[in-house]
Amino acid sequence: MKSLLSQLVSNPFGAFAILALAAYLEVYGDACFSSGLWHATGARRFSWFAAGAFVLVFYSLFLNASQIDFGKLLGIYVVLFFVVAQLVAKFKFHQSPTPPIYVGGALIVAGGLVMTLWRS
Repeated sequence: MKSLLSQLVSNPFGAFAILALAAYLEVYGDACFSSGLWHATGARRFSWFAAGAFVLVFYSLFLNASQIDFGKLLGIYVVLFFVVAQLVAKFKFHQSPTPPIYVGGALIVAGGLVMTLWRS
């Protein structure tokens, strides 16, 4: 598994795919906790918390096993995290972005591009 992930991250498209999946796992793990806190009680609440813990542990193992230079790719990861978070908010929680989210999101995307593409 580690060698497959290492091969994937050696290619820019593979690294993008790994980061996109990692962003999805992180956002979904957080969404599980949110569902447990605000939309469930009793055993169902515990199930959401357990699912969130499992997904976040899997996210961490997955991202760290890929041996990706996380600091170098942080800009694009932040952008992916923002976009995935907005998609999960829309489709899981039925929350539409507001104008401040669109403006802030544009700044996040611009900052991510600067962090990713600027060569010093």
